[in-house]
Amino acid sequence: MFTSQFNKLLTPIITLLLLGALILLGTYPDISTILGGIALFLMGMEYMESGFKAFSGGVLEKVLENFTNNTPKAITTGFFATAIVQSSSLISIIVISFLSAELITLTSAVGVIFGSNIGTTATAWLVSVFGLHIKISAYAMPMLVIGIVIPIFLKSTTWKGIAAILIGLGVIFLGIGYMKEGFETLKEGLDLAQYAMAGYAGIFVYVLVGAVATVIIQSSSATMAIIITALATGQIDYANALALAIGANVGTTVTAVIGALKSNENGKRLAVAHFIFNIITAFIAILFIYQLTDMVDYLSVIVGISIENYTMKLSLFHTIFNLIGVLAVSPFIGELVKFLNTLFTPKPLKQGKAKYLDDSALEFPMISLLSIIRETKHLYANAFEIITHGLNLKRSTLLSSIPLEEVIHDDFSKSAIDIDAFYHYKLKGIYGEIIDFSTKAQSAMSAKEIEMLYKLKLANRDIVEAVKDTKHLQKNLIKYLKSTNVHIKEQYNRIRRDLAELLRSINIISNTEAEDEILLLLSKAKVHTEKYDILANGTLDNLIRERLITNEMATSLMNDSAYAYDISKNLIAMAEIIFTGKSSTLENLNEEMAINDEDIQAILDKKDD
Repeated sequence: MFTSQFNKLLTPIITLLLLGALILLGTYPDISTILGGIALFLMGMEYMESGFKAFSGGVLEKVLENFTNNTPKAITTGFFATAIVQSSSLISIIVISFLSAELITLTSAVGVIFGSNIGTTATAWLVSVFGLHIKISAYAMPMLVIGIVIPIFLKSTTWKGIAAILIGLGVIFLGIGYMKEGFETLKEGLDLAQYAMAGYAGIFVYVLVGAVATVIIQSSSATMAIIITALATGQIDYANALALAIGANVGTTVTAVIGALKSNENGKRLAVAHFIFNIITAFIAILFIYQLTDMVDYLSVIVGISIENYTMKLSLFHTIFNLIGVLAVSPFIGELVKFLNTLFTPKPLKQGKAKYLDDSALEFPMISLLSIIRETKHLYANAFEIITHGLNLKRSTLLSSIPLEEVIHDDFSKSAIDIDAFYHYKLKGIYGEIIDFSTKAQSAMSAKEIEMLYKLKLANRDIVEAVKDTKHLQKNLIKYLKSTNVHIKEQYNRIRRDLAELLRSINIISNTEAEDEILLLLSKAKVHTEKYDILANGTLDNLIRERLITNEMATSLMNDSAYAYDISKNLIAMAEIIFTGKSSTLENLNEEMAINDEDIQAILDKKDD
């Protein structure tokens, strides 16, 4: 109730603030033009990122997977990938997903991020070389027109990706044009250069300004574009522009840390590596800024950059100090990774123990069987949690009445649980105690009771096997749910949906006493499970024939469909033993032993207490 009232109150307040901001900016058209240019630049970056996601068709992922097996290759790959894609955030997302799927090591991932830092300097060169020395609108408008027209006639994903890239470049060029125009007009009424500060005091102040600007804008590339256009129009002097560029590098580490807060352990470690790298690089650049300035002047003469072309010299400085950072930190990547692996280690899980097994029950075979049934249900409850999280599903939504399509698309977690660890702490101990207890209880049992005990052992084995198969399934599940190939992603979401439906059905069965309803649900589950055979139903053949997935994807899908089938088969077999009318067998045994329900419950409750 309070939240609803708060939201109702918040909406008009935000609306009034936005209207006030629009009115205020209207009185300062030059600032509005600059901010509009920044907004267009950021929008263009988003278009380019989405375009490369569609256009790559998995190329980026393959490159990162195949060319990151040592540090030099990882750095080089990170550089070229970021320079081409113009989005270090996209590269970071792919790298983190590969880390989660264990397709690359943390050492390789750190190398890619280092190279990506050099790759981001391509934006500075793009702005300084093209954005400030040509009639920008002459190139922006044709790009926008072609980008908008392409999807009308060409519907394929590849062409749509190309169109998005062209639109992105066009919008970026427009943004640069507007920023340049705004700064040139602003200079007539306000000259920021008069506030320039000499010496290290000015350096530290402008480093801080550059860092804060990047944190606010959430894009070091956009910050560099602003710095270069402001420098080109004389709003800031060259020395302060260098400090602002260093600050932009520092600010992007804050952006990376914020982005990693919701990531898994490796994502957080990667953010720390990024932070350490940029802080060290910034420290070196500030300490030797005057020497680096002399180096830029010297190299500018060699590569043909005029002494007065401060924008290109700034781009060169930005590239040089990032290169120096890579050269300074790369030799210590091994030590850095060792340190990173000590961070964000998950808290040890509490060892799972049996709740219902007590040696005092061994005197009564019937009570022993009932104890094992209750403990098996406890084991399944733990397994249910592991399987659910292993499929990246939220337990609360899975057990609700929410449609399954919404359940599987609910973005529960970007981090994958360690199924091995959960198995060790939540299943292995309980499973071992059940087997040990069963062995002790068997010596006092009749043939009928031993037959029932055997079935219960099978049920426990089925639960454990289902968890192990989930572990095998998890690796490719993580990988392909983040794939740009919509067809393979759809197939893995189908696997998740089918298993989610089964888990929901078993939960209903476990809470239902109506035998006919239980049998109907199990029957439906069996029929549905048979449809998992993607070879028999022609799904795989069609995907390969239409060239919708690669051969590698096809092999993975075939194996993982088999794992999904085994998970379903084991869980259904377990449910038939634990949750169906098998209890009638126990009732017969109960009568034979002449132990009433109150006696049984009293002994079991004693253990609960």
